Amino acid sequence: MAASAGGQTRGRPRRARRQVAEINVVPYIDVMLVLLVIFMITAPLLRTAVEIDLPDADIEATAAAPNQQSEEPLILTVNQEGIWYLNVADEPDEPIDRVDAEKTISAIVRLSPDRRVVVAGDTNADYGQIMEGMVMLKRAGAAAIDLITEPPAGQP
Repeated sequence: MAASAGGQTRGRPRRARRQVAEINVVPYIDVMLVLLVIFMITAPLLRTAVEIDLPDADIEATAAAPNQQSEEPLILTVNQEGIWYLNVADEPDEPIDRVDAEKTISAIVRLSPDRRVVVAGDTNADYGQIMEGMVMLKRAGAAAIDLITEPPAGQP
């Protein structure tokens, strides 16, 4: 038998090539670099445009449905000048001192721990004054504090 040009004999079958079981990672590296560039460009754009200095407070804010109770809720109102009013004081239309407010609320919360406590802040009130009232309510023992808001015009 004569040898063929490839060095194999005619009667022998060719040997199958052994398959390589490796993953080519070069395309994955290219994809990862493109994603990295995209994230590096978009990350600074996701920041808030307005930087503000929030007041310090140690409270837990929760948005829960109001409890249906027979008792009138305890309402701390903060007007636009930062003056506090309490709806259960001797005269609800008269301003209440911050120390007296804390003592009164503490006594009420001890007697009725499930009583709903809400804060009504004027739209133009200083945010820090409202937060100060919420912190005082927490110190007085209020378990949960709600905020009163007005629904948008045209909604019930």
